[in-house]
Amino acid sequence: MKRQNVYKIIMLVILTATITFMLTTMVMYNKFSNVYSNNYSSTNEEYTSTEMSLVKTLESFKTMLEQKYIGEIDEEKMIDGAIKGYVEGIGDPYTTYLTKDEMKEFTEETNSEYVGIGVYLTNNKADNTILVVGIMKAAPALDAGMQAGDIIEKVNDIVYTGDQLDDAIKILKGEEGTNVKVTVLRDGKEIDLTITRKKITVEHVASQMLENNIAYIQVDSFDSGVAKAFEQQITELKNGGAKGIIIDLRSNGGGIVDEATGIADLFLKKNETILITKGKEDKEEVTISKNDPIIQDIPVVVLVNEGTASASEILAGALKDKYPSTTIVGKKTYGKGVIQTLYNLSDGSGLKVTTEEYYTPNHNKINKEGIKPDVEINLTKDEDGYYETDIDKDAQILKAKEILSK
Repeated sequence: MKRQNVYKIIMLVILTATITFMLTTMVMYNKFSNVYSNNYSSTNEEYTSTEMSLVKTLESFKTMLEQKYIGEIDEEKMIDGAIKGYVEGIGDPYTTYLTKDEMKEFTEETNSEYVGIGVYLTNNKADNTILVVGIMKAAPALDAGMQAGDIIEKVNDIVYTGDQLDDAIKILKGEEGTNVKVTVLRDGKEIDLTITRKKITVEHVASQMLENNIAYIQVDSFDSGVAKAFEQQITELKNGGAKGIIIDLRSNGGGIVDEATGIADLFLKKNETILITKGKEDKEEVTISKNDPIIQDIPVVVLVNEGTASASEILAGALKDKYPSTTIVGKKTYGKGVIQTLYNLSDGSGLKVTTEEYYTPNHNKINKEGIKPDVEINLTKDEDGYYETDIDKDAQILKAKEILSK
């Protein structure tokens, strides 16, 4: 009888471990089912062996943590963390796993819409505070009395420091029509503001006509709708008598490639090469301009710096190579010459994968090389040591105006 009881216990333990192992395998499989079903097969014997090894390792960790860890275990967070670590192991900073929440936030950003209070914030590392550097037009923060230069001390009575900026932003966002309490420090005094969250449309293109009929147009990101907004504003500037155009791409980290190629299409002749890409199979694909240009025979200066990257480099490279009267001014660009494809997974999460490297129309390499300006020039500093970025003092804008006025 003792032997039978021991045998039953052993079988029960084995059965429990087997069921747990199978459930874990199913969870990991479901996470990636959408990606795998498109391009991959899990029937390969070598791949199955690798997968089984991974799951066994995770299962052993899971068992040990359940037995030894004194706190609460969130299984979903642990699975997300395991997948993040697995993807990060590839060693590419641009290939990342996005959780459901991160995927939602990423989609909102690229659509240029989100629900929040409409402010630009930064981590002021000098004193580790959250600094309001700007407020969007018609934003609820503006209506509530928030001002640029305010320091956000608390959100819903919870203190946040500069290194907790991302956490504070998550709380400032929320459902449309709901309120958030924000405590700001202004001139040494604490001020409590109650702000009603609403849908915010972020404007990524801004323009104006400078003296001597020089058009200035700034693009800070290539999110959805940017090419259309650029076309509308550049058309107005052209119709207003623009004799030269400054396109400011400084500190523009990129975005949607089609938005950048859409802007290049406004300048290049029909069927001109805009972009050359090369994927896993080493086969080159060429993106060409589809329409007749709306801008011709108007000289262009493109402003760039070390923060000009990715889609911005695509636009700068296309104009440099294929629009004859283009001058690149500023500092050498970042050199992110690779393109990511975003895969939507079945549970709402996502996998962003580096799938292509790109080259300028003249087949110049961008990745880790960047674009060298035709005229290299630094910003100047004022007497307090701060960079002069006002449009009438900005050394790079002044140089662009000088070039276009000749």
